[in-house]
Amino acid sequence: MRSLRCRRASYLSVLVALLLSACASGVRIDTSYTSENQDSRAQFLVLHYTVGNFESSLLTLTKPSNRAVSSHYLVRDEPVITYRLVDENRRAWHAGPSFWAGYSNLNAGSIGIEIVNAGPITGADGTTRYAPFSAAQMDEVIALCKEIVARHQIRPDRIVGHSDIAPGRKQDPGPLFPWKRLADEGLIAWPDANMVAARRPRYEQQLPDARWFQDKLSGYGYSTSHSGEWDALTRDSLISFQMKYRPGKYDGQPDAEIAALLEVVNTAQGMILSQAVGSLKSYTARW
Repeated sequence: MRSLRCRRASYLSVLVALLLSACASGVRIDTSYTSENQDSRAQFLVLHYTVGNFESSLLTLTKPSNRAVSSHYLVRDEPVITYRLVDENRRAWHAGPSFWAGYSNLNAGSIGIEIVNAGPITGADGTTRYAPFSAAQMDEVIALCKEIVARHQIRPDRIVGHSDIAPGRKQDPGPLFPWKRLADEGLIAWPDANMVAARRPRYEQQLPDARWFQDKLSGYGYSTSHSGEWDALTRDSLISFQMKYRPGKYDGQPDAEIAALLEVVNTAQGMILSQAVGSLKSYTARW
């Protein structure tokens, strides 16, 4: 018995010594200085719909599965409540294989918002319609977007839908998502209607070829081929663009209105990028 007690005392002594050693060897971090040369790891804000009710959406986004997915936020429909499922400083698995404006695998640098919504619904006649978003739910989503953008200074051209970063593979948040309202709230840019109307007659006389549309879609941010052919990726990208800017008709077919919209949107996008580059130069000039 005495021998056992001695061994126990010896083990405890060794354990205490190890703990004290670990504490003594810890790195003391001095936070007296903070660099001004930094920004947020969150560069993109990606909007989704869940294609399911709240209960099924919550289960999918929080529990392990064969195809585990998650999102930083889930916005419930009834009652309208915002749930934080993943801390903004950690990576959520919501974007999947993705690309936008030169960046790929956007999970690493984005914040995802899942909005409870049934998505596409096929009726008895075989036609597909999309479920609408309630005004109250959109009030919540827009307020959440504003808070996230303010925290991370996310640029307007980096607030995108899942369909933008994965055209063809994803359609959310769908053609009924009110992108124009986000523009009215100052979150994203929107093509000026007068500028679009002024440019449309030129394209009604002669529509540009596939390569022109590919270049414009690519300039906007899509991962589009430059084959000069109307391939599947080009049409899928065009459908995603149409869902956002002309949701009344999203057939993947080029026309004068879409050409005018693409030209005006690219001009607006170029102005945003110029402003961003100007801000970057103000930092690099210090060197």
